[in-house]
Amino acid sequence: MASEAAATTPSFSLEALNRLSTNQKIGLMVAAALTIALIVVGVQWSRSPDYGVLFAGLSEHDGGQIVTVLQQQNIPYKISEGGGAIMVPSPLVYDTRLKLASQGLPRGGLVGFEVMETQKLGASQFLEQVNYQRALEGELARSIQSLQAVRGARVHLAIPKQTAFLRDEQKPTASILVNLHPGRVLEGGQVAGIVHLVSSSVPQLTPSNVSVIDQDGNLISQPQDPSRNAGLDPAQLKYVRDLEQSYIKRIETIINAVTGPGNVRAQVAADVDFSQTEQVAETYKPNPTPDTAIRSQQSAETMQTSTGPGGVPGALSNQPPVPATAPITTPAVAGTAGAGAQPLNTSKNSTVNYELDKTVRHITGAPGIVKRLSVAVVVNHKDGGKGKPVPLSDVEMKQITDLTREAMGFTKERGDTLNVANAPFSAAALGMLPETPWWKDPEIIAWAKEIGKYLFLGIAAFLLWTRLLKPLFEQLTRVPLVVAGEEPALAMAGGSGTEVAEGGVRMPSSYESKIERAREVAKDDPKLVANLIKDWIGSNEQR
Repeated sequence: MASEAAATTPSFSLEALNRLSTNQKIGLMVAAALTIALIVVGVQWSRSPDYGVLFAGLSEHDGGQIVTVLQQQNIPYKISEGGGAIMVPSPLVYDTRLKLASQGLPRGGLVGFEVMETQKLGASQFLEQVNYQRALEGELARSIQSLQAVRGARVHLAIPKQTAFLRDEQKPTASILVNLHPGRVLEGGQVAGIVHLVSSSVPQLTPSNVSVIDQDGNLISQPQDPSRNAGLDPAQLKYVRDLEQSYIKRIETIINAVTGPGNVRAQVAADVDFSQTEQVAETYKPNPTPDTAIRSQQSAETMQTSTGPGGVPGALSNQPPVPATAPITTPAVAGTAGAGAQPLNTSKNSTVNYELDKTVRHITGAPGIVKRLSVAVVVNHKDGGKGKPVPLSDVEMKQITDLTREAMGFTKERGDTLNVANAPFSAAALGMLPETPWWKDPEIIAWAKEIGKYLFLGIAAFLLWTRLLKPLFEQLTRVPLVVAGEEPALAMAGGSGTEVAEGGVRMPSSYESKIERAREVAKDDPKLVANLIKDWIGSNEQR
């Protein structure tokens, strides 16, 4: 009984597999291959590593060399869309960079002194000179690219041929093109450093013969011309910017203490005088009477006198002179010859030199004097509760204005101006960016991609089972087992012509029940009936 019941129960076995037609066997193999392929793809997809950027913005020459090395070392890599970056698995990024750096990659598209290592034997002197100049230009460009603000650089050297005639001697010149990073600029000192670097690397090259331009074609190296002192140089412009920023910081620092951080904006325009003047003054003032000071005094007095005729003409007059006597020790005797002398002319001269006040001043005006300040301040509305902005009161505005005046050093005589306004700030001014929707959140997007990966594999496996494998297995289990000695119609109808009743007694089944059972089988699985009919036709032809 048990064996008969097992024979009539549908089951999937090797005998049932052998009873499949050729098309069914092909479909079963295709389904098994798809299942295995789906499993392998899912496992590889789930285990695929994340790729990181190895190098970006490479030249085609450097990119080709790096890809060749990666292929030789069996390192997996990908090239981003547009070929702008080479990507390798994230755990191998730094290790691969060190390996490539040991081989001198990337070279940045420039040729340095390594070109001299491949010098061929028998090269002409002209070729050697050209290679040397190329190597020197490449090394200088690499040095300039090491600056933080410079993204790329090109150096062109014009080195004339040496000659023995001084009259025909020419000086070398250099032209430098720098490609700066977005938002970066080169200060005057940095440009001067680049010029000095290049001029010091080439013999007989003077800084005046070096020109530096940026990627926009602007000449950023100015010659050292004294006439440039008439205008503002970059150092002076930087001084003005720094001065304005210092005033802005002072104003915002003191106002933020009242209104809160981020609720005030200030702008300062400074008029600075960079003119340098030198003045020499010598002043003389008259001395007042009490302070009279005599520097020198000179007096002179002259008196002339004459005597009348005296004595008797004759021998007595021809006598030797009387010995001279001093008038103080020997007074004159009355009646002598000098008694009757009278002054004829008297003159007196007196010169007095007085000291004068003298002041000598040497005045040199210091450059960078602030002539005038113009300040504008905007203060945000205060919070009136429930997020509603409320204007500041007049007392508060007066307090903020007074604080600003003191912070900027307001001077009316200098012509300073100040304007303080109260207005609500926009969300962008406050730095309040609009809230990102949840479906644009990077973390949620990454999480959704990770979940979607496994969800896709699950859906694909489910569809493969329900649409292909399950119907095929059901069809295999429905293959009729033809018992020896039975008619195919009875086997298709589902039995041996008898039904097992209670107690194990076989009762003959009716013809109508067999027909009804065959109809149900044909209705449920028409393909099975069609295959069965084909088998019947084939067996009849063989007979």
